[in-house]
Amino acid sequence: MAGLARILLRDAPPRFALAGLSMGGILAMEVLAQAPTRVERLALLDTNPVAELPAVQARRAPQIAKALSGGLRSVIRDEMKPNYLAAGPGKQAILDLCLDMALSLGPQVFAHQSRALRDRPDRQAALAAFKGPALVLMGAEDRLCPRDRHDLMHGLMPQSRLVIVDGAGHLPPLERPVETTVALRRWLEE
Repeated sequence: MAGLARILLRDAPPRFALAGLSMGGILAMEVLAQAPTRVERLALLDTNPVAELPAVQARRAPQIAKALSGGLRSVIRDEMKPNYLAAGPGKQAILDLCLDMALSLGPQVFAHQSRALRDRPDRQAALAAFKGPALVLMGAEDRLCPRDRHDLMHGLMPQSRLVIVDGAGHLPPLERPVETTVALRRWLEE
């Protein structure tokens, strides 16, 4: 995460609004930790400020090994996708899109991202120090990053607005794009 944040900061303007979904939110918190004065406003969607739990860390090595040995499709299809979305008519199309994106990036990217998630530090202190406009948004049925993580982030940033999107799981921008866009526009205009 630290290296990814350095790359982002190298090319970013001196001050900017920063939004991140899932791993992107974890990266956003790393950017905030490295350069707090450059982040004007922050939006965290379906993400998690704490270091990865040991039980989740333990699942990473077998997933990485399987993906690198030709099993990326089954890792995404069988182990990851079932936890992503709320039930709904567009669920299969979104799941297919997620699978296509993962396969197009390939097993090496999957392995790098998995290691970055596994080794990430806790970023609660960075959130507690942030005083700018903030949005904490989650899908009401997110099983990967549950409500308690979002309540935690909202509590660390009492100036933030907490938005729970009904009918969405881990990917509200795809599951409920109108509601998510409304919340993001309001955050940008605050």
